[in-house]
Amino acid sequence: MIPSLLPTYSRAPLTFVSGSGAWLETEDGRRLLDLGAGIAVNALGHAHPALVAALTDQAQKVWHLSNLYQIPQQQALADALVAQTFADTVFFTNSGTEACELAVKMARKHFHDAGQPDRVEIITFDGSFHGRSSAGIAAAGSEKMTRGFGPLLPGFVHLPFGDHDALKAAITDHTAAILIEPIQGEGGIRPVPDQCLKGLREMCDAHGLLLIFDEVQCGMGRTGKLFAHEWAGVAPDIMMVAKGIGGGFPLGAVLATETAASGMTLGTHGSTYGGNPLGCAVGKAVLDIVGEPDFLADVNRRAGALRQKLEGLVAAHPDVFDSVRGSGLMLGLKCKLPNTDVVAAGYDADVITVPAADNVVRLLPPLTLTDEDISEALKRLDRAASAILTPA
Repeated sequence: MIPSLLPTYSRAPLTFVSGSGAWLETEDGRRLLDLGAGIAVNALGHAHPALVAALTDQAQKVWHLSNLYQIPQQQALADALVAQTFADTVFFTNSGTEACELAVKMARKHFHDAGQPDRVEIITFDGSFHGRSSAGIAAAGSEKMTRGFGPLLPGFVHLPFGDHDALKAAITDHTAAILIEPIQGEGGIRPVPDQCLKGLREMCDAHGLLLIFDEVQCGMGRTGKLFAHEWAGVAPDIMMVAKGIGGGFPLGAVLATETAASGMTLGTHGSTYGGNPLGCAVGKAVLDIVGEPDFLADVNRRAGALRQKLEGLVAAHPDVFDSVRGSGLMLGLKCKLPNTDVVAAGYDADVITVPAADNVVRLLPPLTLTDEDISEALKRLDRAASAILTPA
């Protein structure tokens, strides 16, 4: 008999009843250090007072209005994002998946309205993850994501990760855009080198293409800048954002230049819940904190301390770990043993991590992780690694 919850997840035997900062507490009183942050969602940790206040204050006023009306909280967040990024305009969604849908529509509509309706192909890369909608799985193209869900949405060209020659050969008169994560998350914490992001920008400019960055997982301060692409000194034409932007409240967005968004005119897109007062009030509170230079400087300091300790962990357990990779507080432990075993051992050691492709364990802690949290994290990860190699 099928359970009342559709069985699409293999859930860990953990039930949490409360959280504070980087810590979660189970119903039986265990305290676990959360280095997953809901897969990079709880950017400011659990029960951050500024977010609790923003949500509580807005909840006492109005929850939902519909985009048929002016929403001051939405306007305030859009204005702040435009002021702090490359973008000229913003559309709010409920998730990264919905942001992907709009990004694809926006790119194709741009060329349609520019008199080039045959330019519909979007180049993507192996190991990518862009959500689980029809467009998202077609963009990723992996068998794991697409098997059984055909026919797939056409118009995506899949290329090997890092193959420059294949990329050059793939651009045709039908190409509309290049879609890429500056750091692949689900794909195993694989950063795209800064010089490659610069090369993509130059290539798009040379061929009149749109450059789309998926910063759903790597954005909102996770790498020590507000958005990961800033390290390379380049800007996209369209960017997908979600996860950390809401600090745990469902919120996403598509940011775009005026030119890229030119086809999205009255009636071409909509959302019932996207940009609702509750989500945008919380999102503005998140941005007010994460967008501050001093906060981002602290993220970089914490990230450096954590990475240094992780390098030591790898050196201490060469039979378990191979290397550390990633940027900022978006880090991966490349494993020699099955990464799922490492994650499970972490649960036993009261520390939460997240598996990814390429046999990687992801560490995506709250950006507010303290020095004490970092020290405790390494003790627990060390205990987990030791337990894997110790016969039961």
